[in-house]
Amino acid sequence: GQLLRTSLEVLFFYNHAGRAQMYSFDSRIRYSEVDSKGTLNWLALMDYFQDCSVFHSESLHIGVDYLADHHLAWVLSSWQICLNRMPKLADMVTTQTWAYGMKSFYGMRNFVMNDANGERLAYANSIWVLMDTQKGRPTKVPQEMVDLYGLEPQLPMDCSTRKIEVPDEYEEKEPFVVPPYFIDTNHHMNNSRYVQVALSYLPEDFTFEEIRVEYKKEAVVKDIMIPRVSRMQDKTIVTLCGENGRAYAVIAFLHNR
Repeated sequence: GQLLRTSLEVLFFYNHAGRAQMYSFDSRIRYSEVDSKGTLNWLALMDYFQDCSVFHSESLHIGVDYLADHHLAWVLSSWQICLNRMPKLADMVTTQTWAYGMKSFYGMRNFVMNDANGERLAYANSIWVLMDTQKGRPTKVPQEMVDLYGLEPQLPMDCSTRKIEVPDEYEEKEPFVVPPYFIDTNHHMNNSRYVQVALSYLPEDFTFEEIRVEYKKEAVVKDIMIPRVSRMQDKTIVTLCGENGRAYAVIAFLHNR
């Protein structure tokens, strides 16, 4: 296939039909993205993956503005992000994404982040739902959109189920109110902000190599969330609930994968 490099060091990969199937961009780990140890933090990793999918859609002219004009929105249903090793400050990394399946109103997408030598640092599986924003319900992915994205083989990985089993026992934490700066262009709380909130309830010495997120209900500004924390030997699960007990999102942090 052809390789096209822009001034932003963004790479597009095309199949023989000329359609973009994989999207990739190079970057350097910034100081604003690292933790106290000088390594990329989890939220920044999630943002790299999420931004890569947005860039992919924008490159095909079916991005944020197109979706808004057509009263559509891609809503993330679940994440599974696995870590081999976090890059360090100033390291060069390449982030890639591609669609591997589209069925009815679902879209399935993989992500990888590699270092400058091609070593796999992190990888992810994700399931999305295409929503009709006027009707407030899922809508079938148009064939022309499927054709534009194209489909690549699914990344070989041990995929978890979309649903996360929530334990009966939990510790309830103080409620908090969703602030305006957590809201994105879909007018909902951004996907990574649920994880940002959940991270604050982990013990300081808790290490993990995998995050799973099941999104159940979109939170908007001024919604009240009540965290419920369940700690087990090999994982911690944080459920962010509304005042009625219904979950907005379930976040599982797993170690010793």
